[in-house]
Amino acid sequence: MLKRLLQDHKHISILLDILVQKRLRLLAGSGVDFKVIRDIVEYMQVYAEHSHHPVEDIIFSHFVAKSVSLDNKLFDDMQLEDEHHKLIAASQNLMFSINLVLSDVVLSKDKLVADLSDYLTLQQQHMEYEEGRLFPLFEQHLSAVDWQEINQACQQKLIDDPLFSQTDDVLFESLREYFSNTDTSR
Repeated sequence: MLKRLLQDHKHISILLDILVQKRLRLLAGSGVDFKVIRDIVEYMQVYAEHSHHPVEDIIFSHFVAKSVSLDNKLFDDMQLEDEHHKLIAASQNLMFSINLVLSDVVLSKDKLVADLSDYLTLQQQHMEYEEGRLFPLFEQHLSAVDWQEINQACQQKLIDDPLFSQTDDVLFESLREYFSNTDTSR
């Protein structure tokens, strides 16, 4: 399960890199394909918020229950949940702004850049926290039996990645087109 979360983070990093480039283009006054930004945020809402984060929450709950004997200074047992809630709010805020732009409603560039910057900062800090603090603790303290129990508990929340898996979904059409026309390895 941890391998899947790390793979998700690699995919999310690709998308965040695209958002960073879009933000830089906005700051420079260059044209931006807002449909690509919308697709990235929608992907994060559809997949990360409804599958990836709930799986992390299940693993964390299992870890906390098991680690009563651990030094509680190793982690803040509310930080993960708080960050997930902040990310949901930031994605809703950014999606609202993007939808205004796509509906031809005038929105200041500063507001859009601020929403995008806030979202990017939260996402990047969140993944750094998980990969730097939580995931190593999970790996160190959870046994094979724990992971079997976690896998069982996660089954209801696991969905196929709607963008990076081999599906024929028409979701995220603008983003798929962007990938096909861009070298994403940079």
